Amino acid sequence: MKKGYLYIAVAVVMFTSFEVVLKFIAGQINPIQLTLCRFSIGFVFLLPVALRGLKKRGQRLDRGSVAYFALLGLIGIALCMPILQMAVSYTGSSVSALMFSCNPVFVAFLAFFLLKEPIKPRHIAALALEVTGTVIIISPWNTQVNLTGAALALLSTLLFSMYGVMGKKKVAQFGGAVVTCFSFLFGSLIVLAFILLSHIPAVAQTFQGAGLDSFANIPVFAGYTLENLPYVLFVSVGVAGIGFFAYFLAMEHQSASVVSLVYFFKPALSPILGWAVHGESLSGNMLAGIALIVTGSLCAIIPGIIESKKT
Repeated sequence: MKKGYLYIAVAVVMFTSFEVVLKFIAGQINPIQLTLCRFSIGFVFLLPVALRGLKKRGQRLDRGSVAYFALLGLIGIALCMPILQMAVSYTGSSVSALMFSCNPVFVAFLAFFLLKEPIKPRHIAALALEVTGTVIIISPWNTQVNLTGAALALLSTLLFSMYGVMGKKKVAQFGGAVVTCFSFLFGSLIVLAFILLSHIPAVAQTFQGAGLDSFANIPVFAGYTLENLPYVLFVSVGVAGIGFFAYFLAMEHQSASVVSLVYFFKPALSPILGWAVHGESLSGNMLAGIALIVTGSLCAIIPGIIESKKT
């Protein structure tokens, strides 16, 4: 139980630092190219841990498991991440971030139906407080909402929620390292195939005609320099490798709905990190939203700690 909360804390720190670190390399690397880099390097980083985990558990990957991990990679990486980037292109980052941060709502219901995890009153109260806090921080009413972008953001949120819940189903059998590592492998291979397809003139022209220039003629190696390499390695090894590994490790000890709360901590901690690293200001609505998110998270976490001590 305690290990589960420790892994959640690690995932929170890694995931929250992503946007803060990304500001140092903004505009230097194509976002889809960076997706390939993050998850392929994350795969290499986690491979020794995953192989050791398979040996320790006496497990081997059969065809069914390989197909399952390929499906995970397709859903959580190859589809979710580019679709989220499309959403940002259409409706801006604030609305997209708001909807994506609310994926614990989807996880709670998916876990209820697919994993038979109970939805308790404290979970509903926590979700309500955290959604309210997230809305207050991001303030989407200051942004003109594009319906296409909102629909894409909703789709990417649902896909990532499915990735977490479906991954949870395999965590008990293979462990968090294996689930993370091999979903990264197949997700990266599919993203690489998409990047190669983006160089076909007809495909590139289609994306350019839709105003999605970043999806046309996507580079593989261009843009990387010695100056931005440390930041690239951090978002690849730290955020993707360690962050997602901790996310699925936490699922070995906690329910999917509790672990998914890391995405409510992101909008709460990002302003604080932005203030500390980039000197960004902390507004009143940010502080109010942070207070609501922390309160909601404590509503979900503290009763679980108390219950574990009684058993």
